[in-house]
Parts: sequence; structure tokens; C-alpha cells
Amino acid sequence: MTNENLLLAGDIGGTKTSLAVISAAASPRHPLAEESFVSLAYPDLESVVGEFLSRTGLVVTRACFGVAGPVVGGRSVITNLPWQIEVEKLQTALRIADVRLINDLVAVAHAVRHLPAEDFCVLNHGQADPAGALAVIAPGTGLGEAFLTRQGARWQAHASEGGHADFAPATPAEVELLRFLWNRLAHVSYEQVCSGIGLPNIYAFFKESGAFDEPVWLAAELAIAVDPVPVIVNAAVNALEPCAICVATVEAFAGILAAEAGNLCLKVLATGGVFIGGGLPPRILSFLKAVRFMETFCRKGRMSGLLSRVPVRVILNPGAALLGAAWYGLDPEAGHGE
Repeated sequence: MTNENLLLAGDIGGTKTSLAVISAAASPRHPLAEESFVSLAYPDLESVVGEFLSRTGLVVTRACFGVAGPVVGGRSVITNLPWQIEVEKLQTALRIADVRLINDLVAVAHAVRHLPAEDFCVLNHGQADPAGALAVIAPGTGLGEAFLTRQGARWQAHASEGGHADFAPATPAEVELLRFLWNRLAHVSYEQVCSGIGLPNIYAFFKESGAFDEPVWLAAELAIAVDPVPVIVNAAVNALEPCAICVATVEAFAGILAAEAGNLCLKVLATGGVFIGGGLPPRILSFLKAVRFMETFCRKGRMSGLLSRVPVRVILNPGAALLGAAWYGLDPEAGHGE
């Protein structure tokens, strides 16, 4: 099937690559075809896309990919994946003339203006400034950040690599965490303590500090786990038998996320709202709903009052980045990169 109104949208992450074919005549929420792939199982994006399109039997004439890394001059090196993505190479290999490449958090930023209320969990209703910027922070495999500013009747999304900025501890325990990681890492960024990469670092700190005992069953599960994050999170949110070291790990993670979300809000003056995306937040909602999360978010000295009025929401839709890439790709007025 060939149709000039078919768009290939993609969310390219360090762990998972999600692709969908979207018709301009329908909502991106109702794709003609959609599939997810394990990113590391493929040598490059061209291989994944080729396999996907061959299965669908659909021929597209344009594409938009949200990628987990900085996009400069139509090129991107995925931060937590050994792929180099270039617009020109994709155009040639896939025979698609119109290819757009944007940062994955820019894609999420585009999505937040379109998602319905049921796709969010409200942490703070606040009082949104209609003209204020919107900020997005998303702990997934890594830590992504982006923001939107109003330009007349339109919104402009801006990429950021703020997740790689220096981690600034806000509590005595976080100071010790920073000291612990200084001995193990060349650079301690927020991503190293507030992402799928960072959660195991916090766990290792609590374990090696001796503050908590590691249960035998937990050690056994972690020893065989390909990814320790689900093991730690599941043990922390277990309502019947929560594991103390895992609860402490997730509480510390939530506190760091709250502080950095507040930092981002101040830096871009996101009085229109802060949106928390990524794969981890929906799995730890009970920790984010706790009073101390918003207390930490607002704890910014003389700016505390301003932050207390900012709406804060968790994005519950796991396909937000894919939907955002689709909405951007279908927008005839959107540029070819941000």
C-alpha cells in the first residue's frame, strides 16, 4: 500500500525502539501498524526500520524519529546505544525523501499539549500561566529534559542535555551518595542518580554503606537479573512486604527527581507546568504522590512560593514520545529539527 499521507514515526531509545505508521487522515493515537524492538538486537536504525516496513507492507514517504541523544546538523549519536543516526543516510537507505530527526524529549514536549487528561496523574494542580513555558523531565534509561515556549499562537520545543549536568546534593545523605560515586565515576551527573542507570547506583550506595541489610532472596534475584531496576522497584512497591533497602533507594531517587524537576522549572521559568515522563515514574507513583515529593520540588528558598503554584503532572501514556514524533512529523509548519 502506497500513500503520500503515510508517516513513519519512531521513538528511538537506549533500550527499546518503537515504530508506527500513521495516516494523516487519522489520529496518531490510532496507527495503521505499530511494533517495538530491542534496540541492541540491531546494528543500526536502518535495519530496524527495514524489518518493520517489510512486515507491514506499507510504503511511507516521510518519517520523523525522536532519538535519545542530542541532534546536531541532522545527526545524532544515541547516548546509551552504539548507533549513529544521520538524516541523509536514512533518506538513502530507506528511500524516504522527507526524514526529520528530533530529540526524544522534544517529541515528548510536543505530545504533552495533545494528550488528554486521563494520560496524566496530577501531583500539584497549581495555577498555570497560559503564557508560561512548559518543562518536561523524563527518567528512563537515561535522564531527558526539554521545554516549550510560546511563540505567538504556536509553541516552540527546545532540546536540552540537562540530565548530564553536575549532580548537586540537597540533603546530607545525598552528599554521601555524591562522595560514594566520586570514587567510581569520572563525572557524576543527574543521569547517574536519576534514571535507569542511576537507580542501581543509589542501591549500591545503600548496600555498601551498611545502612541496610540486603536480603538473601533479593541478592539472588539481582544476581541473575539482566536489568536490576525492575527487581528493585518491584521490591519497593510491594505493599505486603516492602523491602527496606529498595524502599530507601526509590525514596532517594524520587527526592532527587523532585529537586531536579524544580531546578529545571526555575531555569526555564516553567510557570505553565512541569511534566514528568519516562518509564520509571508511572511505576513509582506512590512515592511521587507522597507529600515530601512536592515539598522537595518547592524547596528553593525565595522561589518556593513561585514553585508551589506550578502545575506538576506525571505522564502515564508510555507512548508519549512516539505520539509526539508523529504529531511533529504531521505538522506542515514544523521545522526539520529543533
